[in-house]
Amino acid sequence: MSSIVNGVRRLVARAGINSSVITGLDPTHVDPTNPITLFIIQLVIIIVFTQALGWVFKYINQPKVIAEVIGGIILGPTAFDHIPGFTQHIFPKDSIPYLNLLSNVGLVLFLFVIGLEVDIGVAKRNGRASALISVAGMVVPFGLGAAVGVPVYHKFVDTEKVPFSHFILFICVSMAITAFPVLCRILTATKLLDTKVGVIVLSAGVGNDVVGWVLLALTLALTSSGKGIVALYILLAAVGWSIVLLWPIRKGFVYLARRSGSIENGPTPGMMTLTFLVVFASAFVTGILGVHPIFGGFLAGLIIPHEGGFAIAITEKIEDLVTMLFLPIYFVLSGLQTNLGALDTGIIWGYIILLCVVAFAGKFFGCAGVAKFCGYTWRESGAIGMLMSCKGLVELIVLNVGKQAGIIDERLFSMLVVVALVLTFITTPGTLWIYPYKYHTRGSAEYEDSKNKEKRNKSAREQFLQGAAGGAAGGREFTTRLLVVLQKLEHLAAAMLITQLLEPTTDGTVRNRLSHLENPVESKSTEDLPSYPSSSDEEGQTPVHVDALKLVELTGRTFSVMQSAEKDHLLKSDDALQLYRQFGRLRGIDVTPHITIVGQESYPQAVAEYAQDLSSQLIVVPWTIPSEPIAVEAEEGKTGVTAAVSAFDGIFGSDGSPMYTHFIRNLLNKSTTDVSIFIDRGFSGSTVPGAGQHVFLPFFGGPDDRLALRLVVQLCHHTNVTATVVRISVPDHDNESDEGTVDEHEAHNTLSESAKAHQAAFASNQLTIGGPKSDAQSKVVSDTADNIAWQYYTTADGAAAASALARVNFVAHTSAQPLKDAVAAAENAVTGSQGQRLWRPLLVVTGRGRSRAALNHDRELATLLAERGQNPTIAAELRKTVGDSTTALLLASSQTSEASFLVCEAGQ
Repeated sequence: MSSIVNGVRRLVARAGINSSVITGLDPTHVDPTNPITLFIIQLVIIIVFTQALGWVFKYINQPKVIAEVIGGIILGPTAFDHIPGFTQHIFPKDSIPYLNLLSNVGLVLFLFVIGLEVDIGVAKRNGRASALISVAGMVVPFGLGAAVGVPVYHKFVDTEKVPFSHFILFICVSMAITAFPVLCRILTATKLLDTKVGVIVLSAGVGNDVVGWVLLALTLALTSSGKGIVALYILLAAVGWSIVLLWPIRKGFVYLARRSGSIENGPTPGMMTLTFLVVFASAFVTGILGVHPIFGGFLAGLIIPHEGGFAIAITEKIEDLVTMLFLPIYFVLSGLQTNLGALDTGIIWGYIILLCVVAFAGKFFGCAGVAKFCGYTWRESGAIGMLMSCKGLVELIVLNVGKQAGIIDERLFSMLVVVALVLTFITTPGTLWIYPYKYHTRGSAEYEDSKNKEKRNKSAREQFLQGAAGGAAGGREFTTRLLVVLQKLEHLAAAMLITQLLEPTTDGTVRNRLSHLENPVESKSTEDLPSYPSSSDEEGQTPVHVDALKLVELTGRTFSVMQSAEKDHLLKSDDALQLYRQFGRLRGIDVTPHITIVGQESYPQAVAEYAQDLSSQLIVVPWTIPSEPIAVEAEEGKTGVTAAVSAFDGIFGSDGSPMYTHFIRNLLNKSTTDVSIFIDRGFSGSTVPGAGQHVFLPFFGGPDDRLALRLVVQLCHHTNVTATVVRISVPDHDNESDEGTVDEHEAHNTLSESAKAHQAAFASNQLTIGGPKSDAQSKVVSDTADNIAWQYYTTADGAAAASALARVNFVAHTSAQPLKDAVAAAENAVTGSQGQRLWRPLLVVTGRGRSRAALNHDRELATLLAERGQNPTIAAELRKTVGDSTTALLLASSQTSEASFLVCEAGQ
């Protein structure tokens, strides 16, 4: 075997190929002419190791930077250096310059991204409080840092090489700085970004970040000059370059961005090229002036406009390369210089504890004290102080810069790295302990705008409910506060239609009354007012208020965090929200847009919380499903009707993507507010109430059906909306059979094999029918409530809005097959008594009935869907989302499968 290997090596050598493992080349050998081989090995180890640690730390609510720093420390002399040959082969000294070059390029780009994150407008919006907290967060730690710096200087610094003034300035900056990028991520992870605490911390962090970098630049200028007068010249030159960059260059950059269309449509390749040239040119200038090149990158980030989301788009294009490639290299290099094994005495650890206490106390008590002075509660003040004490990766960059400048040595560097890790690690749990979720108070601009409008419109709504509805008793027929989830642009048409239908107006008289309420100060004749008034943001008063909520996924990337911090820009640039708001103005409805940026798994909780905080009466969730049914003949021996194999196959099939249905289900489980799911089958774009609308409701009983009944009556206050409400009850013995009083085994044997398959698919998710079966009292209470609601709406004398009820056809009958009769009644509503399809579109309103239902449709639904040849898996999944009656109407009839549905669930 050895002779064969030697022969191959000789052949390769004769061919002129010398750099090959076949010829015995060691791939870990440092070759200045071909350094890529070892670099790839290093890069793979760094990325895999740091990403794996980041995945672990994610589950203990810690920022990724901690994993990267700890990963670097483990790969360095603290741990892996003790493995024989590891450092000599993987991170030899001759390879460090190559890694150092790449890490510095990445660091310049990362400081550019930090500059992009800084939005001075955020600080301006919070004015006095943010300025005071920011100043306190610098002054108090600065003073305490100077005090503790004296003994540290004499104990751990070479006093002959490092002047006392330089070291004191450096240690003060390291004590006073706040890690703004990590702070943003902690705010989003703890759901504090749109609270009063999050808004003020973000504002104060901007000022703290900018001042900290300026002071560090001053420290480096003093260190590199050696003489005071030279340091002054360096500082003046740096200030001059900053002015040139932030004024004429910025103006020219913004001009080119607008001329190229990059503001509206995202950066063009030409603008991206110009951006990189500006970044590295600025880094070059600050580098040759005697200040570190990273400050040039930071200044370049400050000139990028945030208008139209341009800064976010720039960040989105470059951040993955920076955070997943360059930064891990930088932190591993930092870890290679950190040797925790050198911290081997009690005195050293005593100083580490002292530095931790001083760094934390200066930030915490300084910021918390000023926050309390500004009127925040004790918990809010404590959370502000805790968050402002975060160090993170900015502190590590400061320490590395200080080590490169010779201000601190390897031992003190390792001590301060431990301090930074400890303070970063305790920030998240400390904040959650001081300021748990139940104490959160939203402080975002759109939330405050919504609350102010609600106060302004309260009197108008009360007058409407007492007057337009026909008296105080009629007010309960109207839902006037809606929260509409507007997640996608294609949901816009459905949201507009359902809002227009739910708008509680009856005729022109009420419309004029609404117009008068919009301008109560001016006395005008109602004849002079327009039919569709526009609401005024300043003084408009309308009885209807809609909060439109857009859900944006928080991915953990920098651009996603920037979106969270710049929600005001997103609110103005989001097409769906702005179109919906304009629609509200045309209809005389107050529409307040909201954006929440959270993890996808937190979508349901976010919607439920917004509804509760905004006192919404009804959550409207549009679900657009194209109506493209495929006619499939039923199996031989069946009824002969065609099965509706529709777009639900694409949602719940093996290759489907049911993420939106999971969101709907989780929202229904978490919400304490009434919820309605508007299943739009392409019907909203082709009809308006003025053209005539027919509504069908199968009423089986229970709180969900009672909510559906109330909404149907509200829809019928529009003069062109009519409705058919069919109350279907079952004989007592049939209801008892469904509830299991007959032999279940015998009943199961009577089903067909297809029906058994459906029942087996349903079995994994049984319903709660009227509470526990033994709780007969619950059922009696529910039946009594059903009877009262039915009598109230069917008796004209007992209802306030008789004109609306005149457009409703109430029908009640008893049936042993309630679902089958409901399907037949719905088909009749579509085709009419003559069997010809009516021109009016059909909207089916149903109660979800997943819990607290009056009837158990288990067996009948399985049989009905089996007769229609429906897929058991798809039927079971659809049933979990919209309930039994909706599933039957969607899948058991080709006539109703194309209708749109409003599925209602009463809040818990």
